[in-house]
Amino acid sequence: QVHVVESGGGLVQPGGSLRLSCVASGSMFSINAWGWYRQAPGKQRDLVAAITSTEMTTYADAVKGRFTISRDNAKNTAFLQMNNLKTEDTAVYYCNAAGDYGCSGSGCYYVPRDDYWGQGTQVTVSS
Repeated sequence: QVHVVESGGGLVQPGGSLRLSCVASGSMFSINAWGWYRQAPGKQRDLVAAITSTEMTTYADAVKGRFTISRDNAKNTAFLQMNNLKTEDTAVYYCNAAGDYGCSGSGCYYVPRDDYWGQGTQVTVSS
């Protein structure tokens, strides 16, 4: 059984920054890939960024150049550094561990693992 926990959300003004963290515990294997998702009220949960064990990354177009995903393999931890936040970034942010990362002609993708979701952390961007 793997337990995934996010932290670092909060209230921030437009243009501000936040750093989210995600820790997976209880795992006896190394996490091959991580994904960060977000879900705004009334909308579907969408992929924000993903990273592999070799630090290949992919980002949603809406966050490219502002968000950076990283990881600490030794600590089974992933991070999402969010800069220049906008009001439209307001959402609950979820972490997913050990999903499948791949690339095709249309770009790279991350398929989440259904049983390795965190509980989510609220990010609110407002003045």
